Amino acid sequence: MAVTALAAVLLAGAAAPAVATAGAAVPTAVTGQDRPELQQAIQAFVDAGLLGVQLRVHDERGEWVGSVGARELGTNAKPPTNGHFWVGSVTKTFVATVVLQLVAEKKITLDAPVAGYLPKLGLDRRITARMLLQHTSGVFNYTGELDPDGAWVPGLPATGKEWLDNRFHSYRPQELVRFALSKPAKFAPGTDWSYSNTNYTLALLLIEKVTGRSFEAELKRRIVGPLGLKGTVVPGNRTQLPAPYAHGYLRYQEAGRWKVADVSRQNLSLLAGAGDMISTTRDLHTFFSALNGGKLLPAELLAEMRTPHPESDPLYGRYGLGMFVQDLGPACGTVLNHNGSPPGGYAALMYSSPDGSKTLTASLTVGDAAFDLATYPKLLDGLVKAAFCGGQAAS
Repeated sequence: MAVTALAAVLLAGAAAPAVATAGAAVPTAVTGQDRPELQQAIQAFVDAGLLGVQLRVHDERGEWVGSVGARELGTNAKPPTNGHFWVGSVTKTFVATVVLQLVAEKKITLDAPVAGYLPKLGLDRRITARMLLQHTSGVFNYTGELDPDGAWVPGLPATGKEWLDNRFHSYRPQELVRFALSKPAKFAPGTDWSYSNTNYTLALLLIEKVTGRSFEAELKRRIVGPLGLKGTVVPGNRTQLPAPYAHGYLRYQEAGRWKVADVSRQNLSLLAGAGDMISTTRDLHTFFSALNGGKLLPAELLAEMRTPHPESDPLYGRYGLGMFVQDLGPACGTVLNHNGSPPGGYAALMYSSPDGSKTLTASLTVGDAAFDLATYPKLLDGLVKAAFCGGQAAS
């Protein structure tokens, strides 16, 4: 299972062939740029089976925005380049930023026991805020995880037909955490690394306890308002994407037959603090550029955020505190990123150069076609290098 659930959402619709409906690739160059390498890189995702892609790149040449594929099955309209989408685990970077702002204000101590702030949950007193943000707490992932022997331990319904039937169920953050804490810890706090959504739901509860306000209110006050993020929402139990948006689908098997369901509407209280937000490519660019440009955190805490854990999963780089640090090689340098997806239909990409001057933000939507997961790393590598390496081809 991929660490940010991006592969999981693709896997849910990639087990059998089908026919996708996709429009022609007609990117919109906001500043009149001709960027064929970006157009080709996103078209490759649609050619491989995804329904649509919308992409925004900011660099020394200005801004380039484009979309390919289809907005909805059965139509030729392209995904809107200003569309809203479920961002999944990109949420974690926002949560980590708020926690670190509270650390800067001395309202949270990064290496103090979280149990001191949240005494009623019965947390292991060795677990610290740093461990939550870095995924080194060892707490069970409430959406399921691999045990030390490699066997899958299921959690709350989060994939496939089981999730589809429960996708409007409402969860409270405390409910998610208590479910996770009812399971054995994966390892002793601080002794290993394992990606767990529970860590970030706990971080959300920590924010709310320390501030006395909801995470949504704190996010608006600290990030959404100051940066003017007009399309970024913490939806809670709201299930509807604001217009405009592209549709995302889940392919599932029932009675031996493959079916497709539109999952544009879903209740992501299942991933409170871990993957429940809605945003746009413009807002993700604005946020990640500001964060890496030093506008949201003191330099020393931004450096902490970018210090990777050596044992973290290297799929997108090594994990720091709410972001991955990825080395693209001597010709391209380092990029910072967090990708993600909800349980079905959508995926999001968010990349930045270390100084925030160059960014790539994107939304991918799944349709009714099979997608070969083995091709995904190369497609992603090709897109990132097209944006950050002057169009260098994927190796």
